[in-house]
Amino acid sequence: MGTPWDAQSYDRTSAPQQAWASDVLARLEPISPDATVLDVGCGTGRVTELLAEMVPQGRLLAIDASAEMAELAAKRLEGRVEVRCLDVLELDLDGVLDAVVSTATLHWVADHERMWRALARALRPGGRLEVQCGGRGNIARVQEAIEDAAEDFPELAGFSPWTFAGAEETERRLAGCGFEQISCWLQERPTLPEDPEAFVRTSILAAHFAELDPARREPFARAVLDRVELPLDYVRLNVSARLAGG
Repeated sequence: MGTPWDAQSYDRTSAPQQAWASDVLARLEPISPDATVLDVGCGTGRVTELLAEMVPQGRLLAIDASAEMAELAAKRLEGRVEVRCLDVLELDLDGVLDAVVSTATLHWVADHERMWRALARALRPGGRLEVQCGGRGNIARVQEAIEDAAEDFPELAGFSPWTFAGAEETERRLAGCGFEQISCWLQERPTLPEDPEAFVRTSILAAHFAELDPARREPFARAVLDRVELPLDYVRLNVSARLAGG
């Protein structure tokens, strides 16, 4: 089951994620206007809307593990995009995609070995992979603030919802799944959201809230926010690759 998200708040505060996504969409060009593309972790569909404009005669699929996110995306994209509430680890496509795109999502997936295999299986030979997600060192200061605050919340002991992989290990995993022309790199993206408190609550602490009794969520959020320093120290893992055989 995906993390329960406040999709409406995410939609209002996701300007940083949209800015990061613009780099990924720029890398995808040129792409055939009739391509079949999958957006993994579509969120509320704002980036998916831009992707749909790039393949006006194509087929665009969008998945998100959060029912709340998928519902809002389906309303935004009605009639233009096939939206499903689906965990990427449960993806069952076989060689039908020309491209896979994902932004600000894959660090929420624990099993990267299985994840990359699922995406490789879904692509046609020569299919493209363009990804951006949290990478090694991402929100390190924020994680310290969370760990400090969690000392008073034993139910969060040892809990982390993220896999912040490095470039080299990701390159090895992709090569092992049959990708070639692989390029992976980390990029520091210090981020100052317009509403930092709402952003931290919505984009960072959603999975932690799910582990807490509702009455304890606000005290935990306050303890984290009192420790957070701005700008938020985001580090993005960028991935570009093609499936061999094209």
